[in-house]
Amino acid sequence: MRGLIAIVSSLVLAAAFAAPALAQQATKIGQHNAWGTYSYQSQAGKVCYVLTVPTDKQPPSLDHGDMFFFVSQRPGQQVSYEPQFIAGYNFQEGSKATVTIDKKSFSMFTRGKSAWVENAAEE
Repeated sequence: MRGLIAIVSSLVLAAAFAAPALAQQATKIGQHNAWGTYSYQSQAGKVCYVLTVPTDKQPPSLDHGDMFFFVSQRPGQQVSYEPQFIAGYNFQEGSKATVTIDKKSFSMFTRGKSAWVENAAEE
């Protein structure tokens, strides 16, 4: 599992920040149940994030590909903590995604392979 999280960490950084040349190697800080904590140094300062992979995918018969959910804290941004979901496929334009964490569901708007929380107050 640790190897998978490390691989996922590198993939998420490249996909999430769309700047593979600028992305630094993330350092794993710890593992807390299903969540890994990481940090790396960017040009704007230290970036911290937590990352997990889904424990359930619906419908189970569909090949969902690699999927990740993470919450990042980036220096110099207006949003303190930004949740993001990355799917293993492109979402249909204008579609919504729902992510459930600890029995609480969040509606997310989509673009490409990514989804973000629709209601900023829930971030």
